[in-house]
Amino acid sequence: MRIVPESRICTTLLMATALACTAGPVGAKDIPKPDHVIIVMEENHSYSEIIGNSQAPYINSLAGSGALFTNSFAISHPSQPNYLDLFSGSNQGVTDDTCPQTFTNVANEESELLAAGLSFKGYSEGLPKKGSLVCTSGEYARKHVPWTNFTNDPSKLSLPYTSFPTDYTKLPTVSWVIPDLLDDMHDGTIAEGDTWLNDNLSAYATWAQTHNSLLIVTWDEDDGSEGNRIPTIFVGQMVKPGQYGEKIDHYNVLRTIEAMYGLKPVGNSATAKPIKDVWQ
Repeated sequence: MRIVPESRICTTLLMATALACTAGPVGAKDIPKPDHVIIVMEENHSYSEIIGNSQAPYINSLAGSGALFTNSFAISHPSQPNYLDLFSGSNQGVTDDTCPQTFTNVANEESELLAAGLSFKGYSEGLPKKGSLVCTSGEYARKHVPWTNFTNDPSKLSLPYTSFPTDYTKLPTVSWVIPDLLDDMHDGTIAEGDTWLNDNLSAYATWAQTHNSLLIVTWDEDDGSEGNRIPTIFVGQMVKPGQYGEKIDHYNVLRTIEAMYGLKPVGNSATAKPIKDVWQ
């Protein structure tokens, strides 16, 4: 297949859309390198409970403007192992929600980003203070904040959501945003979770579509009704909107982020395929 020169792609894009063109060779098999990625993890709902549900108008608008994966799956039950899977490519032997957990010098998304000279931050709603290792505080739950379990996590990078910047150019390369138990649909309703996402991430989602950035919204697990089938949505400038039916799981999402930044795959992501068909 012929590779189109980068300069011609940039010229075409600028003339057609007036959007900024990003550096890097362009080829049929390439995966983009976003300036910023935000991962938002929601809780305990199956694909059919969310997609098409009038109680989730904002999430469904994201599904319409981005890439909706119709055959996306969590790895297991309950919650905590899935967070660890998406963050480190493994549940690290954890099969329940017991807190605290400690993993010493285990490679993960954050450690690989930092080793590559890139940046990471986690923003957790209700986290009492920067770097806190408390298991619970009000509606905050550490079991949903995987980086806090790894000894190679610099505590200064685990932040309350109140530290989330309004100037999105100040975001790190990769961020995780963790709503609290009411706002992630664990204890609250679908409508409450949808409203929180709209109120807190819609401005970023809009900005990302013109600033080489990406929003990923996914779920930890389903409610047990659909074989762990969950919604997963990508929104950003580099995303080709549509519905995509290939089977993916948390390992594929992690492997895609690793491929974006040339990171060494960790855990089971090493045998997962990165997602390649959703990019402009």
